[in-house]
Amino acid sequence: MRSVNTGADSDPVAGALAADRLGAPTVVYFVLSAAAPLTVVAGVVTTAYAITGITGLPIAFLVVGIVLTVFSVGYVAMARHMANAGAFYTYISRGLGRPAGVAAAWVALIAYNVLQAALYGAFGAAATPLVEQWFGITPPWWVVSLVAWALVAVLGRMRVDVNGRVLAVLLTAEVVVILLFDLADLINPGPAGFSMATLSPDALFVPGVGALLVIATLGFVGFESAVVFSEESREPRRTVPVATYASVAIIACLYALSSWAMTVATGPSNIVATARRDQADTIFVLATAHLGTTVVDIARVLFVTSLFAAMISFHNTTARYFFALGRERVLPAVFGRTAARTGAPSAGSLAQSAFGLVVIVLYAVLGLDPLVQMFFYGGAFGGLGVLLLIFTTSIAVLVFFGRNPSGETLGRRVIAPVPAAIALAVMVWLALDNFATALGVPEGDPLALILPAVYGVAALLGVVWALVLRAGQPAVYSQVGMGAKAATAQDTTLVR
Repeated sequence: MRSVNTGADSDPVAGALAADRLGAPTVVYFVLSAAAPLTVVAGVVTTAYAITGITGLPIAFLVVGIVLTVFSVGYVAMARHMANAGAFYTYISRGLGRPAGVAAAWVALIAYNVLQAALYGAFGAAATPLVEQWFGITPPWWVVSLVAWALVAVLGRMRVDVNGRVLAVLLTAEVVVILLFDLADLINPGPAGFSMATLSPDALFVPGVGALLVIATLGFVGFESAVVFSEESREPRRTVPVATYASVAIIACLYALSSWAMTVATGPSNIVATARRDQADTIFVLATAHLGTTVVDIARVLFVTSLFAAMISFHNTTARYFFALGRERVLPAVFGRTAARTGAPSAGSLAQSAFGLVVIVLYAVLGLDPLVQMFFYGGAFGGLGVLLLIFTTSIAVLVFFGRNPSGETLGRRVIAPVPAAIALAVMVWLALDNFATALGVPEGDPLALILPAVYGVAALLGVVWALVLRAGQPAVYSQVGMGAKAATAQDTTLVR
């Protein structure tokens, strides 16, 4: 008896990402770039103040950060027992069963692809004025977006550590600018002086706080992606926890600081009116008064590069989801192959690029607004999907460790995961109940009902597909959620 590889599965680079290329700092860069700090501070923060009319956003960021930190205790504990680029898909499969895992995979593919594509709209809208200023021409937004799309498509097929170095440069620059803006706001307080009112827990006990928590949660989307890069990390048992905890802490503190600093500069009672008047320009208007136009011009460029960095990060995350599903034959096997030279999941990268191109062309042909209808709606929709996945994963963690303690402490198996699951259940309910507000549409608007329903339909189709696999391809079904072990089991057949 001997084992041989047959057909397409004989590809020597199928089923394995390039190992040992990412340290904890590089993974943090990927995670924080997906969070897009300058984009969140300029866009999400001011939008939250303008839409909700509530000033408690700084404390909301801290509360959400605490909930996600507690969730991460069980999340990274589970990561110690399975390094897999499928992340949510893998954990839910191993905790709640294969049908639930495949359902989660469908939801994840939709959410991350939409988040990635939505960024092209914001990039086109933000970069076009710079092109006009520098070159005296005003191209359509979609032309600028296509340039970014092409660059991301090329980078997506390169070595993951090359992408990490690009992100390191871009992210460092934008964080430095954010901190400079925050410092300028704090040393130039408004009429109320150095007020800390918006950091008080009392600021959350007001009507409509659900929408505020939902928008604050959107600022953390991407923190979970440290696990996606676990197979390519050096010492994943150490790298994943360090990167996850560090990312949540940095995001929570940076966003809380920035949103609070704005209220110091304007005065807590004036921040809502200021945000409604100046919208995404709020931080730039404040900075112009304190730092001058040169610094602000540089910051506007970094705002665009912030979007570009987020596109690189989400592209890589999405490509690895395609890879994880292809490797286990939940998707066609071609998605489970990596490029021999770079170790990148080439088919997944190409699929994500193709989706982004279709979205850009469709929005351009239909004449839709790239900022509101592409970026804002897409960001809220994708963020909701990620929140649903985080909540489902919190349940999967509890069930998994209930069956397999795996040597983990009671704190990691129960004491932290239980309150995290309860808190996330409340956040999901608030997200669904306040989704119209998060979108900025009237209550009862069909869009606020249709978009969440898409995830329900996708999950149902995922369950159906899992049952089809169980009936027709039991060998494939048995390996769902197994990662590299699935590739080994399916690529090798015994012959005489």
